[in-house]
Amino acid sequence: MASSNSHRNGGVGYTSSITSNGTKVITDRQQQQQLFSSLNSINPKSSTTSSSSLKPKSSLRRSSTGSIAGSATAKDESRGVRGRVRVAVRLRPRNAEEAVADADMPDCVELQPELKRLKLRRNNWDSDTFEFDEVLTEFASQKRVYEVVAKPVVEGVLDGYNGTVMAYGQTGTGKTYTLARLGEEDKSARGIMVRALEDILAEISPETDSVSISYLQLYMETIQDLLQPTNDRISIIEDPKTGDVSLPGATLVEIKDQKTFVDLLSLGEAHRFAANTKLNTESSRSHAILMVNVKRSIKGKDSALSVENGNASHAAKILKPPIVRRGKLVIVDLAGSERIDKSGSEGHTLEEAKSINLSLSALGKCINALAENSPHVPVRDSKLTRLLRDSFGGTARTSLIVTIGPSPQHRGETASTIMFGQRAMKVENMLKIKEEFDYKSLSRRLDIQLDKLIAENERQQKTFQDEIQRIASEAQKRIAEVESNCAGALEVNTCMCVEECIRYSKRRQNEKFLVSHLDVFCCWDHVLSNLNSHLIKICFLSTEINEFKKLLQNETLLRRAAEEEISGLRNEVAQWKRLEAAKSSEILKLHKLLEDESQEKAKLEEEIAALQSQLLQLSYEADETRRNLDKGEMAKLSGDLDSLLPQSNHQSSRDFADGASMAKLFEQVGLQKILSLLEADDADVRIHAVKVVANLAAEESNQERIVEAGGLTSLLMLLRSSDDETIQRVAAGAIANLAMSETNQELIVSQGGLELLSTTAANANDPQTLRMVAGAIANLCGNDKLQMKLRGEGGIKALLGMVRCRHPDVLAQVARGIANFAKCESRAFTQGTKMGRSLLIEDGALPWIVQNANNEASPIRRHIELALCHLAQHEVNAKDMITARALWELVRISRDCSRDDIRNLAHKTLTHSPAFQVELRRLRIDYG
Repeated sequence: MASSNSHRNGGVGYTSSITSNGTKVITDRQQQQQLFSSLNSINPKSSTTSSSSLKPKSSLRRSSTGSIAGSATAKDESRGVRGRVRVAVRLRPRNAEEAVADADMPDCVELQPELKRLKLRRNNWDSDTFEFDEVLTEFASQKRVYEVVAKPVVEGVLDGYNGTVMAYGQTGTGKTYTLARLGEEDKSARGIMVRALEDILAEISPETDSVSISYLQLYMETIQDLLQPTNDRISIIEDPKTGDVSLPGATLVEIKDQKTFVDLLSLGEAHRFAANTKLNTESSRSHAILMVNVKRSIKGKDSALSVENGNASHAAKILKPPIVRRGKLVIVDLAGSERIDKSGSEGHTLEEAKSINLSLSALGKCINALAENSPHVPVRDSKLTRLLRDSFGGTARTSLIVTIGPSPQHRGETASTIMFGQRAMKVENMLKIKEEFDYKSLSRRLDIQLDKLIAENERQQKTFQDEIQRIASEAQKRIAEVESNCAGALEVNTCMCVEECIRYSKRRQNEKFLVSHLDVFCCWDHVLSNLNSHLIKICFLSTEINEFKKLLQNETLLRRAAEEEISGLRNEVAQWKRLEAAKSSEILKLHKLLEDESQEKAKLEEEIAALQSQLLQLSYEADETRRNLDKGEMAKLSGDLDSLLPQSNHQSSRDFADGASMAKLFEQVGLQKILSLLEADDADVRIHAVKVVANLAAEESNQERIVEAGGLTSLLMLLRSSDDETIQRVAAGAIANLAMSETNQELIVSQGGLELLSTTAANANDPQTLRMVAGAIANLCGNDKLQMKLRGEGGIKALLGMVRCRHPDVLAQVARGIANFAKCESRAFTQGTKMGRSLLIEDGALPWIVQNANNEASPIRRHIELALCHLAQHEVNAKDMITARALWELVRISRDCSRDDIRNLAHKTLTHSPAFQVELRRLRIDYG
């Protein structure tokens, strides 16, 4: 290997922040489609009419062998969902070298993130405008980049779709930083790879699901394994039927936790080729490809069965077939395109650069062919295009992030990168879910349950037999014991009776003898009494004998009862055997019912796919309308926004495609039904509905209709009742849009909107939500009639409370609100309607104003400078401003401010204020 190559261990740094200014919220096409679905469910008649009016058109995907989409049957295409490649652009901040070399030159690009567009300067007067799905400034955090670019793709992979996230751009613009940054020291700097695996591992179940990865690099048209460097000749295998691409020789590692993945990613980055060039000290010389395979098991629906023996729920639980979904996530860190004369490559590094540029050129040709619906796509010109054949024009959900630099020296490379992203936005994929029923698992579960039932039946039979034998033996033992006792007692009693009879006969003889002898006649009565007592004893013995006979009869009855119980147990055993046979028959019926359910589900899936195809046709026609109108009717927007103080009646610019979609939404649904969805039970429907209302509120022509239809009241109720952060953020943005109208401002305050915004500002922590709330209050601060209500209902306190966020966008909105309030106070002083100190000073805003008067962020600084000038125009505020050291800032503004109008206003104030002149003379500052 050449000595110029070294291992990669770093990347370009970014400042963590959250971007997008203003109060506009734009929903993407997928959210509008979900909203259309919700509205159609409310009005089935309109849905049927719209669907029936649509005619199917030919698919945009090609089935030729040279197409990246690969071959697919018509049946598969009918079950798919179209999805356009989504493209985001990210601007890298200037590095130290560019800050010195281009100090006197403006950036070659100007970003407008709130409009999702950027301007590429041709010269100092002209520029070209381009629109993307997302525009991320140099302050965008790694978390925000992941959420807008990769998170929807990761969620699709968890649902069973294939997904691709790819970074494209000139070398040194931060592709590896965006995708592969590990963030071991600073977790906020983690890239898309680490964040994606973190979300996937959080969603899966370790017992039933699995995640495995492969990490590869494409170097000099050779696929090498970064996890096992000795495996450097990996071949690409294509399925001739489906066109799927696989790498059977690549190392596949199963991931159980996040630490294992980070260690593997660090190992792979250490083996990746990098070199030092003039454009980047750690320039990647290979394309890095991370493949993540996700397998998820999902329980099937409950079967509606009715069984007479009461075991329906148990059988239905057993027969729920698990569904297995397989999704593949591909994250591609492309090597940077470069010009040889700028990078200074030579020797082996030059050969590497040629190979990189050739593969990127082949990728560009494929995307051009797909964007133009060419019959042939040169997918086999490079191994890179073969690996990505499913990502462009295939069945994967694809997100592309293009990275650019601000330096005007590289304007040509920046323009080429932007055009690559524009062409990629025209490519459409056919998204298909990959799921199947796990019949093997269901069969194993049924076998185990059947074995358990058989074992339980055998155990119960053995228990019954043992119990019968035990009862029979005990009965026989008790009968024998009773018979023995009765026989012994009878024999003893018989002997006693015989003896007593013998004694009685002897006594009778003695009586005769006594009769013959008169001498002893007196003893007769005594002998007779003894004889009677013996007769009584004999009667007792006969009674006891009768009791023994009764006992013997009872024992005989018990024996007969035991025999009957044994007979009943035998009948119960026979009944259990019949029940077992019935269960076997029932299992066969359930198997047949399961097959019928599968066939019915297949039919329903085909019907659902047809309905989805008809629904998506509306989106396709909207795109066609937008492209036709873009060619002939889109006029270039002219004029610059007033960066010092936006006008309250300024109409927000909107994407024309969104306008067309909103027009169709009005025609087919109506504003009342859209507003009714704000109270829907489904949280996702509420979110999509409030985003659509926010979009409509950005148009001045729609604001009056929204207010008349009760939209303002619904938004305030939603902001008051909802705990969802997204709903709060978007609802506050919609209120901010409505607050641009002076009539709506008074309605908002009269309906308690100001107190509600103040409460939201106190409870919210998200910078985006705080920015929307601050923007709404800032618009209200520009109304002269609301000055006292803003102070009385906590509006000024809420503005000052939001500075805790320290986010530049939030601070800019706070500064704008303070400037608007100070300007209104200045007019009131001039008209003579206000004589006391400024309410801003009484509420303690002056220290923060002085502290941020020289803020690095130009929007914050200009608004604060304007607020200071308006406060200083009236002598009643001069003493407080001198105490707070605001006089020094006024002197600086009058000398160094870049805005002529602000600089002149500060100079005029210092010149005409007696209190300021006295203080300046005391400090021996010559200011005439």
